This record gives sequence, C-alpha cells and structure tokens, in this order.
Amino acid sequence: QVQLVESGGGLVQTGDSLRLSCAASGRTFSNYLMGWFRQPPGKERNFVGAIMWSGGYTYYGDSVKGRFTISRDSTKNTVYLHMNSLKPEDTAVYYCAARYLTGSYYSQTNPANYGYWGQGTQVTVSS
Repeated sequence: QVQLVESGGGLVQTGDSLRLSCAASGRTFSNYLMGWFRQPPGKERNFVGAIMWSGGYTYYGDSVKGRFTISRDSTKNTVYLHMNSLKPEDTAVYYCAARYLTGSYYSQTNPANYGYWGQGTQVTVSS
C-alpha cells in the first residue's frame, strides 16, 4: 500500500525559504509521477509541480516557476519541494501526490489524475 507523508511546513516570513519533504513507501516508485499541490484556505487544490521518479524530469506551475524546484532522493524514497522567495500568496496546505504511469495520456496538473495523496503540511508566509 502506497503511503506518502509530508513534512517540513511551518510559519515563515516573506522572502524566506523552506523545504518540504514527501517520504514515499509501499512500492517501487520508478514508474511513478510525483506531484506537489497546494490548497489555500477556501480555494481549490492547485498544481505546484511534479517530477518523474525515473529520469527526474520536472514540471512547474506558472506561479512558482523560478522560485520552487522539485528533487528526489531515490536512496531515501523521498521527494522534496524547495521553496525560495516565499510570498504571502504561497500560504496553503501543501500535498504530495503520486500517479502510476500507464502510458496513457494524462494532465499532470489535474489532481484527479493522482491516485495517492499525503495528509498535507501547512505553510504560512507572513507579510
């Protein structure tokens, strides 16, 4: 059974950096896409970015390009979201998600295309 556990959230100030971690277990993730999403209070869950576990190809949402980067450590089965130059509008619950790749077409920005989710970690950026 796939289990995703996020950590690293907290309260930071505008301009600060933060690194979130997503510890994955229960499978071999070489054929998975690992995504990060966020959900501000009272709003929909939105795509932040994603990484192909095999090959390390990354994709980012427009609002975080140039500020956030995603990496993975296969030895630790962990995916990271490195967040720089944080802004108050980055305040949200951040979720890690996983999608098993079947070869069919999909949109990596659609949360409905991910079958596994973590519990989320709160990030609050004060102005």
